[in-house]
Amino acid sequence: MQPPFKDLKGVIEAVAGYTGGAGANPTYEDYAEKGHLEAIEITYDPAQITYSQLLDVFWKQIDPTDPGGQFVDRGPQYASAIIYHSEEQKRLAEESKQALQKSGRYDKPIVTAILPASTFYKAEGYHQDYCKRNPTRYERYRQGSGRDQYLEKVWGKDRGPTDVKENSQDFRKPDTEELKKELTPLQYQVTQQAGTESPFHNEYWDNHREGIYVDVVSGEPLFSSLDKFDSGTGWPSFTKPLEPGNVVEKSDNSLLTQRTEVRSKHADSHLGHVFDDGPQPTGLRYCMNSASLRFIPKEDLEKAGYGQYRNLFEK
Repeated sequence: MQPPFKDLKGVIEAVAGYTGGAGANPTYEDYAEKGHLEAIEITYDPAQITYSQLLDVFWKQIDPTDPGGQFVDRGPQYASAIIYHSEEQKRLAEESKQALQKSGRYDKPIVTAILPASTFYKAEGYHQDYCKRNPTRYERYRQGSGRDQYLEKVWGKDRGPTDVKENSQDFRKPDTEELKKELTPLQYQVTQQAGTESPFHNEYWDNHREGIYVDVVSGEPLFSSLDKFDSGTGWPSFTKPLEPGNVVEKSDNSLLTQRTEVRSKHADSHLGHVFDDGPQPTGLRYCMNSASLRFIPKEDLEKAGYGQYRNLFEK
């Protein structure tokens, strides 16, 4: 929902986040459990664009007759909603909903909720401008979702602007100030200052779920659970990278001994080290820091924009 709004004249900012639930400080991992919706918060200049014009753009991005989510994204956290900040916005939203229902464009009732605003929580950095940071994955996901096919059928030539396509690099490293805001102190210390987290007291050393591990900074895919093994060291260990092109090896003499450091290509995050005492078939042990990684379970791959890896886990 960010792309159609961000480049509209008069829109100052469109931020991805979570809202509507009872739980405070939601994250991508728990926002649905806390009852929140995925949402965008739009800041705009009413002298340049009206609230009614924003509503018109909104209706042309969704299926307002779907009570169970949107397209391939299923669940109450994906339900469509207009969240108003004033009685005037509420009135305009209700009037636009009624007008759309009467238009005859849909043969089912419009179920989009109109809700009062509550605390809005900004989503993690890797969710902001996702289509620009990861254009290839975004386009694959959007094409496969059926969204554009549905909207073209409903609106045709009246649809208007649909998306923003950017020829940008897939993975981007935010600036230092943004990193300090988005990362935990430990994540920052490990990825930016080549720190090392404690063994056996980190998030993924004993994670046995199926899925992939990506750079916590940029989102570039790094490792798969299919290549993960228990090395007994207390850190997540892998026999090989999922995407070798996203992994860079460098000589490291910092502890007065020769080691091989592993860093991500695009974000240049410190990940850990690789050793030659791993199991076959590679004989390697990529000993990583959990703080450098973000785990995406196999059931969330499409939703997170990594659907091309889903077939790895299909038996």
